[in-house]
Amino acid sequence: MGHVNIQKKNEVYLQLSGDTHILYELADKFTFDVPGAQFSPAYKKKFWDGKIRLMNVQNGEIYVGLLDKVTTFLDNHEYSYNFIDNKHYGTPLEVNPMISKEGVKDYMNAISKYKPRDYQIDGVYDALKHNRKLLISPTASGKSLMIYSIVRYYVERKQNTLIVVPTTSLVEQMYKDFADYGWDVGSFCHKIYAGRERETNSQVIITTWQSIYKLPRKYFERFSVVVGDEAHQFKSKSLISIMSKLADAKYRFGFTGTLDGSQTHKWVLEGLFGPSYKIIKTNELMKKGHVATLDINVLLLKHPPNKFENFEEEVQYIINHNRRNNFIKNLALDLKGNTLILFARVEKHGEPLYNLINNSNIIENRRVFFVHGGIDTEDREEIRDITEKERNAIIVASYGTFSTGINIKNLHNVIFASPSKSRIRNLQSIGRVLRKGDNKTKATLYDIADDISYKSRKNYTLNHLIERIKVYNEENFNYDIVTVPLKN
Repeated sequence: MGHVNIQKKNEVYLQLSGDTHILYELADKFTFDVPGAQFSPAYKKKFWDGKIRLMNVQNGEIYVGLLDKVTTFLDNHEYSYNFIDNKHYGTPLEVNPMISKEGVKDYMNAISKYKPRDYQIDGVYDALKHNRKLLISPTASGKSLMIYSIVRYYVERKQNTLIVVPTTSLVEQMYKDFADYGWDVGSFCHKIYAGRERETNSQVIITTWQSIYKLPRKYFERFSVVVGDEAHQFKSKSLISIMSKLADAKYRFGFTGTLDGSQTHKWVLEGLFGPSYKIIKTNELMKKGHVATLDINVLLLKHPPNKFENFEEEVQYIINHNRRNNFIKNLALDLKGNTLILFARVEKHGEPLYNLINNSNIIENRRVFFVHGGIDTEDREEIRDITEKERNAIIVASYGTFSTGINIKNLHNVIFASPSKSRIRNLQSIGRVLRKGDNKTKATLYDIADDISYKSRKNYTLNHLIERIKVYNEENFNYDIVTVPLKN
């Protein structure tokens, strides 16, 4: 029938050899159409065919993390295969025989002043046992403790570790979390972001990807462990470049709260890190009492019918709609507890909303904060610290700065002020409000949506709401939809 040889080229790529027809079948199996490719300038100019190829049929290269999918394909087609030992990189299929679940449990209890939860132990065990893994665990599930446990394990074995995160805030937060667990973090960890020294002898580097992706391959040679937090972002060329330079990094672990739902996205990330392992779902965390319970109120603003030529025209109508912005302002002022308002566009929507709320006659003694990409890391951290002590503050923040990585335990409400259909953005934004705090066991999301349908045609952002509803149903969230008439 046919045969394939499978060998590690390095810790990034497998090299497949054997019957040509099987290699072409595999290449076809790992070729995907990219959603929205037809809108790309490269596609329109015919420089690109709109496909992503995870296997190079010319040299037989495919990501190591896709090994299980390669062997499954070969098994299903009754093709034979064997693993060839690479004297330097070993065999493709390796597990750590020294790892046991009971041992992981004891270890995690020993290195942290916080008792690990059962699912955290399961996740760390699975990661350490198999050397590489994509761990999917929702916001507020305690990912930082799992990362910390993995990092400590390899530090004690004298392995150099690179931790890659998307923002400077996350660099600072992870560093603080490690210290909070009881580690002498200053003796082992070095932080890298804008203006900080990149050369260090520290065993552990915590860095933004923007700070290192242009560095030469030689810089990455000393790392045998890589941890990617918010790993769903690693589909970008810059992050793939970093992972490819880590040719000697045998131990690879990606952490993310969610994926975008596409097979392509999942397989790219699994290729870079390893097979995925879903640790727990948000509704299970709620049932176990680990996070606040969530109520979702979808407030469907009913506008007079309007026909828009394109999505951008509709968005401009929405963000400049005075009655809509005043509705959001009044909602925020009526709510009790710390309230987070998330928007997409800083100058055209975020800033006007902030000014509208901050200049309100009934603001009384409530503090109002404005957070966006232009605010430096120190100021963001200061706002986070202040908010933890507040009980009735309003934070107007961009999705980009607050949907990922900012942890505030003392948030009670979140308002989606701008339309979005991104599964990742929506779930991560919800996660911002789920952390339990002092006397806080319940959280509420107010999802602002707009029905501007013209005759039988649904408007663009109403379709975005439908996508969000799908996510709420998939996650078993409780939600109500209330229609609110809104005149021009």
